[in-house]
Amino acid sequence: MIEKDTIAIELVREALLECSLSAQARSRLLDRVGIAADLLASSGSRVPAAAYAALWRALAQACDDEFFGMDARRLRQGSLEFLCRSSMAQPTVAVGLESGLSFLSLMLERFGARLIRQHSVAEIVLDEGDTAQGRAFSYFTYWMIVHGVACWLSGRRIPILAIELRCAAPAFIDDYKVMFGENLRFERPCSRMIFAADCLDLPIKRSATELQRFLAGAPANILVKYRDPQSLAIRIRHELHELPAEQWPDTDALARNLSMSASTLRRRLADEGHSYQGLKDSVRKELAIHWLAEEALSFASIAARLGFADTSSFYKAFRKWTGSNPGHYRSVMLGSEAQIGIDQTSHPD
Repeated sequence: MIEKDTIAIELVREALLECSLSAQARSRLLDRVGIAADLLASSGSRVPAAAYAALWRALAQACDDEFFGMDARRLRQGSLEFLCRSSMAQPTVAVGLESGLSFLSLMLERFGARLIRQHSVAEIVLDEGDTAQGRAFSYFTYWMIVHGVACWLSGRRIPILAIELRCAAPAFIDDYKVMFGENLRFERPCSRMIFAADCLDLPIKRSATELQRFLAGAPANILVKYRDPQSLAIRIRHELHELPAEQWPDTDALARNLSMSASTLRRRLADEGHSYQGLKDSVRKELAIHWLAEEALSFASIAARLGFADTSSFYKAFRKWTGSNPGHYRSVMLGSEAQIGIDQTSHPD
């Protein structure tokens, strides 16, 4: 984990909210993990991701709950290890993920979940029934655990296409967007995470040694997906989101806007693990996914907004990004099976 990875103090407050520790015990715990208690009252402050990971471990130990008191039932210490151990014994990521979800559904009262596969798109849907909505932080913590374990089982990063939650959007959302992507939707009929289904057929090949290494690094190896919202890549992504695609600058123009040379721009982005072309593709994908959830927008209109010469070029790019065609993805988002037949007729898989 690199030093510039940081977490907003708002998420520290969220983690502490329901852990049932006295003010004195909480202060001692924060001191032990290297987070100054007075930062809790300072909006906009950030702490090292390593310190936040240490806080997770300390809270789980202090409360004997790896879910920080956010469910009526405690997720006792050792639950993550059992989840991983039972999941890695399965033949494929799909079966391993189903095993893990079943375990969490048994252990937690409010987080029963199902894995649903629809051709090239998959979703994990929470069966909350008529229970009261949880805090956004509780949902995001659940998705962080599930997604982190799924990535470990598959041996690769699984791109999240969208996350929908029943609850209202929280006041602070920046870090969630960095972690899970821009396509977060709130006040939806159900809570679900949508991702490309191609990872589900991968065989699970994890050893006991790899399990111990993963657990020893958790949750830091899950939180590593966080990046400082002030990083150069995040700043560029934000600017791209604010401009029509046809107005996106080329590398030289972008470098001039940032008062640096093109070579410096490329080097700094490379240091953060990015390239300008990769950032543009990522923003195009996020915008495409966002607009596909708006039924009134035609595929031709979305293609034009994204700067593609024609709809076919958009289809090819979307399949490359997600493994799914836009019509099928829209049908999953809108729950319209009729749309699949229409789109597969025009642009077959």
